[in-house]
Amino acid sequence: MSILTFILALTPIIWLILALVFLKIKAPLACSIGLLLTIILAIYGFKLPFLDTITGTLDGIALGLWPIIYVIVAALFTYNVTNKSGGIRVIQDVLSSITTDKRILVLIIAWGFGGFLEAIAGFGTAVAIPAGILIAFGFEPIKAAIICLIANTTPTAFGAVGLPVITLANVTQLPQKSLSYTVTLQLLFLVIIVPYILVILTGNGFKSLKGVGFITFMAGLSFALPQIFIAKFIGAELPAILGSLICIGTTILLTKWKNKKKMESVSSHSKHSPTEFFKACSPFILVFVFVLLASSLFPTINHFLNSFTTSIKIYTGKNALPFKINWLSSPGTLILIATLIGGKIQGFNFKQLFAILITTIKGLWKTVITVCSIVALAKVMGYAGMTHTLAISLVKIMGPFYPLVAPLIGALGTFITGSDTSANVLFGNLQLSAAKSLGADTKWIVSSNMVGATAGKMISPQSIAVASAAINKEGSESIILKQALKWFGFYLVIICVYLYVSGLLLQKF
Repeated sequence: MSILTFILALTPIIWLILALVFLKIKAPLACSIGLLLTIILAIYGFKLPFLDTITGTLDGIALGLWPIIYVIVAALFTYNVTNKSGGIRVIQDVLSSITTDKRILVLIIAWGFGGFLEAIAGFGTAVAIPAGILIAFGFEPIKAAIICLIANTTPTAFGAVGLPVITLANVTQLPQKSLSYTVTLQLLFLVIIVPYILVILTGNGFKSLKGVGFITFMAGLSFALPQIFIAKFIGAELPAILGSLICIGTTILLTKWKNKKKMESVSSHSKHSPTEFFKACSPFILVFVFVLLASSLFPTINHFLNSFTTSIKIYTGKNALPFKINWLSSPGTLILIATLIGGKIQGFNFKQLFAILITTIKGLWKTVITVCSIVALAKVMGYAGMTHTLAISLVKIMGPFYPLVAPLIGALGTFITGSDTSANVLFGNLQLSAAKSLGADTKWIVSSNMVGATAGKMISPQSIAVASAAINKEGSESIILKQALKWFGFYLVIICVYLYVSGLLLQKF
């Protein structure tokens, strides 16, 4: 493999970083140019047939629309309905009765609730919904987006009811439970550190940890330990779901205990009855119930919903898989139905709800262009062999030090595709082969791909586009990406060094 081939494969990624961070080109234009550049490179540099390149592009656009844009629309619809009904204000009041401290609110909303949304739905919900709630609490929109992007890192490993880890196990043929357990062990340190980063970012410095250090520590530990236990004995479906719920409960209880101990009056907001609070939360509660019932934890319901599936062959290349539309089991459908029912509970009629939905859709046309372009770009890179070329080159360059950069390959996969699951499909077997050739622990190296993929999620153009849309600041993608990059670098360095040293110690002992 020549250096020229490696450079050509790297060109779309270099363009995206250059265009979004340094040239500050608007994301729809930058990603559209990136897609066009990738198409040209695929045809002339990697000899992908013209028809395969075009159908690969269409395959990516279709995936961008379903389920990604569909889920973004549904998630923002949920927030808009709850906001218009006054439900967000009720939720604010209830949370404010627990605390008015923005640092703790971030731990509850972005970290705990965001982790829960990622665990049950994924596809941008964990950024879109918490960011809107934080803004309602008075957070500056860009800061709210960055906080939610950072918070939406470690939970993505077990997002959408464990799909990324389940997929990694299927691709590599490694035992799912032991792989899940290894991933949780590798994430332990990160799950404890991320809440500290969120608090420091919220308060603009290390001094912001004063007075909330123990609660911050427990927000991480109460998320991490249940994940390890559940992954070891149950599998990949429940770790993030139960971990996030226990984290939320622990954070709230410790905050109440802290306030009671100091005899602090946290809020002068009027009290709300349990009925009012239920009405305000009804769309979110129903999202949880519907997504959980539709998951693989309830196989009969899951099988029934998945039977309403349409398969369309779009890509014409070798080993082409059909593009599937899961009409009823898609998180977008489940969130949409939950919000329609929740909206009725909150007092809207269907005409009013559809008016809110249309308004939501109309405001997302730039996001549609951005997401469809970046997903199509990722698909073409994959079909042309460009993504595989990048990974193989890193293996050859690093040699015995390959375990040090194994997480980087996972991060690369998520940066390109916007999906932890796709990153595992792309590079799972590559990591397995590298581990075998080096005589390293296969589960440890393969799991490194998953953990590294959580870092790439933070700066994926797809995630940045979702964050920009969520805060109603389309066009702010370059600002968000630039701020997210420094935290990504810090996060990735920790992953690479920590997992490399841990892996060496495991081999030694």
